[in-house]
Amino acid sequence: MSSSRPRAVTLVRSTSLSDRAEYAYAATVRAGARLVFLAGSCPLDRDGETVGVGDFAAQAAKCVENMTIALAEAGAELTDVVSTRVLVASTRREDLGAAWRVVRDAFGNHDAPSTLLGVTVLGYENQLVEIEAVAAVLDEVTD
Repeated sequence: MSSSRPRAVTLVRSTSLSDRAEYAYAATVRAGARLVFLAGSCPLDRDGETVGVGDFAAQAAKCVENMTIALAEAGAELTDVVSTRVLVASTRREDLGAAWRVVRDAFGNHDAPSTLLGVTVLGYENQLVEIEAVAAVLDEVTD
């Protein structure tokens, strides 16, 4: 996640808004960047089985792992992510927080804009977490 290539994404932080949010409030993408739209990353292993049954943090970690693989296959990495949406099948803020902490920690200083949502159900049996993302990459240096 520490590539030295030029970045297409600039995170925008606000001094006029609360600093309580653990992410940038906006992001911009340089002209000429290639956008990468990821399908929702699910907590599935290679055999299609849901991992971390009943464990929000474990499922979030698997989602991040799968998202990182999909990004790499598209020529991107976590620091190329423009925004995320983290879906958690729960009505409890504690559960949303457990998933969010894993995602936040995975992104480190690249605190891309994000939305955290509690939802009623997700697509796979025993699935509690899903992460949607958009990334942007520069295929060649454009200054």
